[in-house]
Amino acid sequence: MTERLKVPLALLTTLIATAALALQLGLIIGRMMADGHSALAAVWRFLGFFTILTNCAVAGVAGAMALRPASRLAGPRVRLATAAAILLVGIVYSLALRSIWEPTGWQAVVDHALHDATPVLFLLAWTLSAHGDLSWRDAAWSALPPLAYCAYALARGAADGWYAYWFFDPNALGLGQMTTNFCLLLAAFLAAGVALVAVDRWRGRLRAAHGRDGGQALSPDVLSARDGR
Repeated sequence: MTERLKVPLALLTTLIATAALALQLGLIIGRMMADGHSALAAVWRFLGFFTILTNCAVAGVAGAMALRPASRLAGPRVRLATAAAILLVGIVYSLALRSIWEPTGWQAVVDHALHDATPVLFLLAWTLSAHGDLSWRDAAWSALPPLAYCAYALARGAADGWYAYWFFDPNALGLGQMTTNFCLLLAAFLAAGVALVAVDRWRGRLRAAHGRDGGQALSPDVLSARDGR
């Protein structure tokens, strides 16, 4: 049953993420052009949000999981990093951002799609994908998205003075508080990575046990994971 759901769920994840991203881009362009900004400036603003960049990754990785599962984009470490990132998108938004604004209309639809629907859909698709190939040290891959985004966001902010998130704004918080916020966020990503690796190894053991019970040959990757790599 899960094998039959794997590809459709990954494709649905790609579809929802892509549609929500397109709608969000259209809303930002319309809003900023109404305020006298150019469409290019609106696209630049659109690309400043971690949520947007993570959902772009979700759309691409989920699409690869469905259509090109043997590609690097659908590899276990990339899937892990993407799963940790979209999981934290949902958690951080709910804890730190959901209460500070109340979107309406199409913006509310986009808000729920990008922060609620895609995290759930991608994590379900990830759960149904192949497992047993990760080691505990692979949890470090979950730190790559926040590290890359922090460097990107600070460079953008230094150039134009705009920061997408209040907890990443050194002008408003001071460098010390912002650094503390980032360290806490990085720790949360690493914790998410460890939890996801634990799930991967558990699912890998189930897969290995199923292979034994069914008299099927086990792959070297599954055997390695089972033996505690």
